[in-house]
Amino acid sequence: MRPKIAIVASPTARAQNAHEELMATYETVPTDQADVIVALGGDGFMLETLHRFVGRGIPIFGMHRGHVGFLLNHFDVHGLIERIQRAHPVEIHPLCMKAETMDGRRLEARAINEVSLLRETRQTAHIEIKVDGVVRIDRLMCDGVIVATPAGSTAYNLSAHGPVVPLSAQVLCLTPISAFRPRRWRGALLPRNVRVELGVLEPEKRPVSAVADFTEVRDVRFVEIEEDTGISFTLLFDPEHDLEERVLKEQFIS
Repeated sequence: MRPKIAIVASPTARAQNAHEELMATYETVPTDQADVIVALGGDGFMLETLHRFVGRGIPIFGMHRGHVGFLLNHFDVHGLIERIQRAHPVEIHPLCMKAETMDGRRLEARAINEVSLLRETRQTAHIEIKVDGVVRIDRLMCDGVIVATPAGSTAYNLSAHGPVVPLSAQVLCLTPISAFRPRRWRGALLPRNVRVELGVLEPEKRPVSAVADFTEVRDVRFVEIEEDTGISFTLLFDPEHDLEERVLKEQFIS
């Protein structure tokens, strides 16, 4: 059956030009009537698109018209419907971040790539790390710390020298950012079903922000992170460029 497609694009000229080409070539429908969303842009726009359509259960076929295209397929005007029909689906679950601020506010956000805690000033952050209620590090002195999904392990996590993990590994990456003490700690791989609690020590003196993909919460004192299995996103990839293979290749790039 021929899928009904809707096309969305980032505001950049490159993505808008591609949008015009596809709209002139294919019959499209509004997003609320589509079987598949075609997203044109970079990885940032792909994350925005996934968040925008959360809860819809509609698969996203991305094509690269941005700066970084790890989560997207190559762009080609021709054969789009056929590519969608033979695409491989990849289902991912986001992280749920629950943050409490210094003034007592409680906020919640989802992250497909990672949740990051980052120092706000010149002073290092001091963070207590608990996993399922057990204190694993009583005081991490650092610029910050990342909890990343397998899909996000090749993003900020990799830049912070965290491990790249296959999507099928069923783990989360816990990676420090410029750890000062314990100096030799390089992070940990955790089962995907754990609850990570990050407590900010001396939050008035050493303020910390928490970021879930592109949702930022300033001046946090406590953050709880766990995978939200009640929400899933489906990305579609060309068989020759599936996400699992891309993650595997990243481990062999020097």
